[in-house]
Amino acid sequence: MTRRRVTLRPRTALRTALLGTLTACLAFTAAGPGGAASAADTNSLPLSGATVSGLHNTYDPATFPYLAQALDTGTSMIELDVWDDFITSEWKVSHSNPLGNSNNCVNASSASQLYSGGANKDLESCLDDVRVWLGAHPGHGPLVIKLELKAGFQSTFGMSPAKLDSSISAHLGSLVFKPNDLLNKPGGGQYATLDDAAKAGNWPTRQQLAGKVLLEVIPGTVEEANPTDTLWTDKEYATYLRDLHTQGKTAQANIFPSVHNAQAGDPRTRYSDATLRPWFVAFDGDAATYLNGSIDTSWYDTNHYLLFMTDSQNVAPALDDVNPAPADAAARVALLAKAHATVASNDWKGLPDVQSLVVPRG
Repeated sequence: MTRRRVTLRPRTALRTALLGTLTACLAFTAAGPGGAASAADTNSLPLSGATVSGLHNTYDPATFPYLAQALDTGTSMIELDVWDDFITSEWKVSHSNPLGNSNNCVNASSASQLYSGGANKDLESCLDDVRVWLGAHPGHGPLVIKLELKAGFQSTFGMSPAKLDSSISAHLGSLVFKPNDLLNKPGGGQYATLDDAAKAGNWPTRQQLAGKVLLEVIPGTVEEANPTDTLWTDKEYATYLRDLHTQGKTAQANIFPSVHNAQAGDPRTRYSDATLRPWFVAFDGDAATYLNGSIDTSWYDTNHYLLFMTDSQNVAPALDDVNPAPADAAARVALLAKAHATVASNDWKGLPDVQSLVVPRG
């Protein structure tokens, strides 16, 4: 996903005071009246009831030589750009090379291998690194893996949603919190759709999801710019998920498809096939658009949907893309939490205290 660089604006005394107040409020909310941070306060929140920080394009070796170093920041989301190379039948991880890998994944099989060896491996190797890292950090909060499918699926050539799910199952296995898990009612039985389950607040708590992975997928920039591509990733995966459910095979699906790009009202109305709409409970778009006054973001929170806000730094007043003042970055996460974000996505690679933030949503 292409980034737009912004210039850090001069900080006036008034702005500093306001941001300081926001940060103090954030600290009070996260820590509670006693002043000491309580993990129990946020661990007891349902997944849909918390706001966390996430790292954009986490696979970039120029940012982190090893994917494990990105995970070490304590972030709650990593993002991988994926290309479907139907010539070699591989899922490549790269920003702009559809036929090659350019990333920081090393295909570790043990924790000691996470920070050594050659990088530039395929998606499955990235998933292996995640699995090994989580195994070395028991109790880590739920981790979102955001997949941007740069050019979409090529199902005609075998690179289908089912093949991607197969790869995920082979390398993450039982670590994945699946759409089917959201459907399952605590007392037995299932909700009819993901929409029904989300509206019922059926998300587990963060404690129950400790050590687990949730995968989100969005259409890629190349796919969305291709005028000949009329079946984007979101629609194709949702169709696959709906059809699996009809066949009683929902457990085969590993991914939550997202409705991409911010839009007022219910963005799912863009899908002419109304039977697809209840299979979207995740939404992903630009933070500045969500906060420009035209969108009621409380709708997402009320319905317990997941809301991914990207480019957190571009919400006014704009912050530095990579290295804002820690207090400013923490205040930005607090602001997006108040605006009902589930994940505040950013490139703040050097701010582990911000990446590890977990605050109540809304």
